[in-house]
Amino acid sequence: MAYWEENASGDNKSKGNARWRLPWKDYALLTLGSLMIAIGVYFFKFPNHFSTGGVSGLAIIFGHIVPQMSAGAFMFLINQALLLLGFLVFGRGFGIRTAYCSLMMSGGTWALEFIYPMSAPMTTQPLLELIFAVSLPAIGSAILFNLAASSGGTDVIAMILRRYTALNIGVSLLLADFLITIFACFTFGMETGLFSILGLAIKSMVIDLVLENIMVHKSFQIITSQPESIIRFIVDVLHRGATTLCGEGAYTHENKTVIMTVVNRAQAVQLRNYAKQTDPGCFILITNTGEIIGKGFRGTL
Repeated sequence: MAYWEENASGDNKSKGNARWRLPWKDYALLTLGSLMIAIGVYFFKFPNHFSTGGVSGLAIIFGHIVPQMSAGAFMFLINQALLLLGFLVFGRGFGIRTAYCSLMMSGGTWALEFIYPMSAPMTTQPLLELIFAVSLPAIGSAILFNLAASSGGTDVIAMILRRYTALNIGVSLLLADFLITIFACFTFGMETGLFSILGLAIKSMVIDLVLENIMVHKSFQIITSQPESIIRFIVDVLHRGATTLCGEGAYTHENKTVIMTVVNRAQAVQLRNYAKQTDPGCFILITNTGEIIGKGFRGTL
C-alpha cells in the first residue's frame, strides 16, 4: 500500500526520503474518517455543549462566550492557525495527510452549519447523544490514525512539544483536554461538565478499541504434507506471501511442511476452508496479530 511518508523530525535526510505514496483508496478513507468526526462534532457535540477537550472543545466554549461567531467558525479558524504553525515550524516535513484531514473536518463542520442549521439537540436524551458525540469522532480518528494521519488540532501542538521539549506528550495533552473540560463545567453548568468529563474518559478507550480491531490480522501456521496447492492458493488467489519450513512429526516422524503467512480476516476464512479441503489431515494454528512490519503491511517504503 502506498503512502506519503511524513516525518516532522526536521532533519534534512528524513525530508529528502519523504515521497508521495497516497492512492485514491486512502484518500477515500481519510475523507470518510474526517467526515465522521465532523458529523459527530456538529450534530451531537455542539448542540449539547459537550466539551471533551481538543479544538472542538475550545470552539464550543468560545462560541458560547462570543455568540457573534459560531462554534464551527471558531473550530475552522483555530485549526487553520495550527496548520499554519505546523508548516512554519516543520516546513515540508509537516504531513500533507494531516493538512488534508484538518481542512476536510473543520471545513465540513462549518459547512454543516449552513446546510443543516441546528438550534437544539436532536433528542431529549443527553446520555444517548454523548455516546454518538464520542463514538463517531473516535471511530473517525481511529481510521485516520491507522493511515498515519490525524485531524490536526492539538496533535500539531503535540508534534511541536515533542520536538522542542522533553515533556510526556500523552500526559500533557490529556491534562490540556481535562482543563478544557473543567472549564466547560463553569461555562455550561455542572451537568454538562460532568457529561463532558465522562465523554473524555470514554473517548480514549473507544479509539484504542477501534484501532485494535482495525489492525488485527490473522497469523497462520499450517502443518501439511501437501504444501504446493496451499502455497499456490496463498500467492495466486489471496495475493499474499508465505514462508515454508521443513518439519518432522514428533510421533509419526513423517516429513511435514510448515507454511507461515499473515492474512486479513476475510482471507483467513478462505484460507482455512481451502487448507482443510485440500489436506483434511493438516494441522492449522490461527492467532490474532495486531502489528505486522514487512512488505504488504507497515514499515515498508
